[in-house]
Formats: sequence, C-alpha cells, structure tokens
Amino acid sequence: MYSLDYDEVTSFLGDWGPFQVTIFILLSLSTVPNGYTGMAMVFLADTPSYRCRTSHWNGSAASLEHTWGTCSQVPALNGSSNGTGLCVDGWEYSTERYESTIVTEWDLVCENSWKVPFSLSIFFLGVLSGSFVSGELSDRFGRKVVLFATMAIQTLSSLIQVTSVSWEMFCVFFFLTGIGQISNYMAAFVLGCELLGKNLRVVYSVLGTCVFYALGYALLPLCAYLLRSWRLLLTVLSLPGLLYIPLWWFIPESPRWLLAKGRVQEAEDIIRAAARRNGITPPEVIFKGSDFLLSEKSRAKNSDVSYTYMDLIRTPKMRHITLLNGVVWFIITITYFGLSLSTPNMNGDPYLNCLLSALMEITAYVLAWILLKLLPRRALITGPLLSAGLVLLLIHVVPPDYSGVTVALAMGAKLGVTAAFSVLYISAVEQFPTVVRGMGMGVCSMCSKTGSTLAPFFPYFGHYDRILPYILMGALTVLAGLLSILMPETRGSPLPEDLSQVQTLNWCCGCCRPACSRRSCKTEKAHKLPPAV
Repeated sequence: MYSLDYDEVTSFLGDWGPFQVTIFILLSLSTVPNGYTGMAMVFLADTPSYRCRTSHWNGSAASLEHTWGTCSQVPALNGSSNGTGLCVDGWEYSTERYESTIVTEWDLVCENSWKVPFSLSIFFLGVLSGSFVSGELSDRFGRKVVLFATMAIQTLSSLIQVTSVSWEMFCVFFFLTGIGQISNYMAAFVLGCELLGKNLRVVYSVLGTCVFYALGYALLPLCAYLLRSWRLLLTVLSLPGLLYIPLWWFIPESPRWLLAKGRVQEAEDIIRAAARRNGITPPEVIFKGSDFLLSEKSRAKNSDVSYTYMDLIRTPKMRHITLLNGVVWFIITITYFGLSLSTPNMNGDPYLNCLLSALMEITAYVLAWILLKLLPRRALITGPLLSAGLVLLLIHVVPPDYSGVTVALAMGAKLGVTAAFSVLYISAVEQFPTVVRGMGMGVCSMCSKTGSTLAPFFPYFGHYDRILPYILMGALTVLAGLLSILMPETRGSPLPEDLSQVQTLNWCCGCCRPACSRRSCKTEKAHKLPPAV
C-alpha cells in the first residue's frame, strides 16, 4: 500500500524560504550557551599562585616572595623548609590574573585540589543523566516543550550557582545545569532536523548546531578577559538564557511529532503558517487527515519483531560494530575535552589559548563539511586521529622555552580531533541499521559522556607534570585512530535497514571486505534504500 511521505507532502514549502532561514538561525542561536556552559570552568576554577597567610611568619618581605608556588614549596609553620605545614589562617592568592575563582573562594588547593576536576565531572554526570531522559521526554511531551523547559533549568541553575555559599552547593546546581544543557541541545537538534527539509538537515547539523556551539565557546575567553570575578562572569554567561523566552512565539512544535500524536489539525496549521511566511499558497488539504495517520500506523504494525539493547551484541557483526564505536567514542571524547580544558596549563596566555581552541573547532567543522563531499568517511576519521595523536606525542620533545610551538601543536591536535568527531557521528549513524539505530547511537552517547566525565582529570595531571596529559591523550588518540581503520566504509552505501545488512569490520583494510549477499542485495533493491548522504 502506498504510504504518504512527510517530506514529499511538505515539499511545496521549498528549501531556503524565510520560514526555514528563521528556524535555522533561531535554533542554532539556542545552542550558543551550550558552547560555554561547561567550558566556563576553565576560568571559573583556574588556580592562581598561592601561599600560606603570613600572620604567623617571621621574615622579610623578600623571603616571603619565595613562598608562592605548589604545596611542596610552602614551608611549614615552624619555619622548616622540609614538608608542607598546615595553613591555619588559610591561603593567600595572587590577584594578578583573577579577582576570584571558586578555588580562591573555597580554598581548593593542596589536599582539596581534587575538587576542581571533580566539580566538572559532576557537571558531566548531569550531562550523562540528561542524555538518558531527554529523548524520552521529547517523545512524550514534544520537542518544543522540552527545549524551553530545559533551557529554563539550565539558566536558573546557573543563576543560583552564582549565589553558592559552599562548594557542595555549587556542585549540586552544576549537576542540574548539565542535565538542562544536554537536554535542550538534543531537543534543538531534533526539532531543527524535523522542521527543516531533508536537503537542509546535514547543513543544520554541521554548520548550524556545531558551528554556533563553537561560537559560544569563542565568546567565553572574551567575557572571561573582561570579567575577572567568577560570580560576575557566571552571571553574565547565564543571563543570555533569559533572552530566549520570546523565541517561544517564533519557534513552532514539530509537525512530525504532532502527526505521530494524532494532532493533524495542529500540524496543518504550522505548515500553513510556514507557507504564508514563504509567500506560497498551500494545497487545500495537506495531510489528508486519517489517510496520513493510517499510513504512519501501518508502518509500525509491519514489524513483528521487538528489538532491545541486547540486539546490539547478539550477532558477531553487530557486536563488533557496537564495541568498536563505543571504544572510539569514549577515547575521542577524552581527548576533545582534555584539550579544551587544558588551555590554562598551556604555555602562553590562557585567554588567547582558549580563543584559538574555539577557532580551531569552527575551522574543523567547516573543513569536515567540505571534505565529506570528497573523501571516504573512514579516511576522515583515521587520518585526523592518527595525526592528532602523533602531534600530541611530539609535544614532549619541545623545549619549555618554545611555548608557542607547544600551543600550535596542541591546537593542531584539537583541529584533527574535532574534525574526526564530527565525521564519526555521521559514520556511526550510517553503520547502525534502522531497527536499532536509536539504541546504537544511545550507547555511543553513553560511552562519550563517560569519557567526558573522566576528561577533567587529564588536565589535572598537568599540575604534576606539564607533559603527562599530552602523552596520555596522544597515546589514546593514536589507539583510537588505529581502531578506526577497522570501521566499515559507509560513504555511498545504502543505509542498512535490518541486522542482516550490517557490514563486517574492515579486518583486511578493505581487501577482504565481502560483497553483499544476493539476499541482502535483493532486499536493498526491493526496499530502494537511499544512499548515505
């Protein structure tokens, strides 16, 4: 039976009309705060030079100058230079770069220094929690409702963070901020993909959400340079969330979701409003009411098999795809966030380093978008990862005096990792078959968020050895690059629909890749599977 297709039915709207441009810009703008929310800890929790308060000390001012530094360099109260004494009167911090950070607010140094990376891990635990619930909430209550509700959670939690009276209170609301951050980002991503035509979805996912996320990241060092107090900086970064309230009246609900819920008239009203905005006269009847709903319901009834997460590891081919992607996503996220959070530990100005890191992201997304049309997916994952890993490993041979070279190598690695990450997302979507694609991407997201939870501790190692984080991240990135060689090439291949069409891993670098069986080829032909974009 012929089933109506949403894209075909709404094709009269065109591609780049005023309606589509408005949705593209507004939803992309909603992702700007996501770019600096977590990364703000680079400046909120930076550790300035410190020393014990000198009320119990006897000595000249000149001798006290030598007490600035790490804990092992702070003399004990008895005047001995061996070991570290307790600072009963607290710590004294340099105000050369910052007026205050959460480190100076709650003395997160020496035996409490572990709280700094743990604070960001708490945020990423919130992101991990939000990634589990955001999809279900979006399917149940609608994309638009979840988008604005979670934006409110993110904004209010950040504003309450400003009033924190303890480190524990700061972490609790940072956790809630993480839940809102990932939930509204995913809601905006899904809503944009469903509102925009099929020719704009890839553009929106790469040049829309990703680039505007990076633009938000680029705003962070500019604000931090002007605002040296952590409370004032966090206030200014939180307030833009209030500017998105009027967008409620400009961004509609997803007509696809409304149709799935049986609310045909509401979906038609949105499409007609979009047509008027584009100066187009819509058909007298758009979705044909019950006929469209019948076709949608018939698709769901055609499947007699119920798939679970166990199907991701049930067959050898599916198990290999799932495990391989999970490991690569885990590693690449560690390197991505590890490099982003390491900017204060790099030689040179931390504000400039952070800005360069953000600009590398924008460059990486644009390059990935261009090269995706020319090169295979696997080459755009393996090449940048291996190059980034080797560049990071080279940092240990750079003399400390050549700080500019170290920063350049780190930024080059960030460029490669970011470009590979953007392509990895598309490749994973094309590797998992339709029947388990959502669950497969969910597992990849879970592995990614687990990596991001551990990532803050890698820059923390830099307090003990400046080169150690780069060696660890470099070795892991090279490993991810070598593992990615095993990934099947998906460019130009039909999207797999069921488990029998999953490709085998590239065990022999493509030489032994089996051709599709007659049965699978016939299945692809019968279903007329579209080629991967």
